[in-house]
Amino acid sequence: MSRKRVVIAGLGDSGVLTAIRLAKHADVVGISAKPGLVSGQELGERLARPGTWAREHWVPFDRFRGLDRVRAVHGTLTGVDLDARKVFVGNNDGSTQTEDYDALIISTGVTNGFWRQPTFQSAAQISADLRSAHERLAAAESIIVVGGGAAAVSSAANLATTWPGKRVDLYFPGDRALVTHHPRIWGRVQRRLTEAGVVLHPGHRAIVPDGFAFDEIIGEPVQWSTGQPAASADAVLWAVGRVRPNTAWLPDDVLDADGFVRVTPELRVPGYPRVFAVGDVASTDPLRTSARNQGDRLVARNVLADFSAKPLRAYRAPTLRWGSVLGTQPSGLEVFAPTGHAFRFPAWSIDRVLLPWIVHWGIYRGIRDNSVPAALLEQRP
Repeated sequence: MSRKRVVIAGLGDSGVLTAIRLAKHADVVGISAKPGLVSGQELGERLARPGTWAREHWVPFDRFRGLDRVRAVHGTLTGVDLDARKVFVGNNDGSTQTEDYDALIISTGVTNGFWRQPTFQSAAQISADLRSAHERLAAAESIIVVGGGAAAVSSAANLATTWPGKRVDLYFPGDRALVTHHPRIWGRVQRRLTEAGVVLHPGHRAIVPDGFAFDEIIGEPVQWSTGQPAASADAVLWAVGRVRPNTAWLPDDVLDADGFVRVTPELRVPGYPRVFAVGDVASTDPLRTSARNQGDRLVARNVLADFSAKPLRAYRAPTLRWGSVLGTQPSGLEVFAPTGHAFRFPAWSIDRVLLPWIVHWGIYRGIRDNSVPAALLEQRP
């Protein structure tokens, strides 16, 4: 089999892992609006301790050994010709370029609040964004977090732990938060929140302000459709999970009613040979779980199988979310299984075992020293 060219549209968490898996077997071109991996994971740690977060979740592409054979294009996707097998990219200087492909993998992810945006950014702009959000919250004496998912829960916990003198209130619409996780997980996380001093407010469904795009930390009072009095704080963080797929560059016939990419169980886009999708942008199941659960491994395997005319394998989606919720804490890291049971990495093992061996080598196949920008090392108390 001659060496094929694979274009990966989007180099977020799923795109980077897919590129690493394919790099030895094909000529891989990755297209990204960022100059490195800017993960959408662990929002709470990102806001409360940006320097610590950046060490593992903001990684320039040249630090990944597994991407040494991958050509990374720093630009924004502007369109695609699926019949001619061409992707169009806009460069920051206003010019455009075309990338031909034998196979296309769509992994452009979603927009979610100010922390997951598809806009073109330099390394300096990314660092400035991280610092700005951190300083906005550091200056607040009281913080409201609105939302019941992992991003909201993690944010409330990490903000309260980092700044124990602040009042942190978490408002969510149901009787419990983390409703897409096993109930056992909420019981354990609820205790952690209470211990950290977070004030919990179940049964509060927020009214979203007109025209609000969730792209900033605001200070206006929050109104509730469930009848409670408005709540106020110096800073309000909206983390209500209203994600929007980054698919404006794609034709409508490959999208579902919500704008996500339609896929078969094999992660192929129906009607277009050798076009696949993976990650948050792929409409695999209601939770779009191929962003985890080794979706990158499956799509890489299926692309290569397709090149060799071999059978493709189907993706099997879990029914509940799992993994880390609060991120790394002073006491260590808890990772939850789909059954709700927790596996704990003690604090001493994070830098000695988990990061260097399991994450850097086991998952990413080698990360060179990832120096954190100096501006992120000084965190406001």
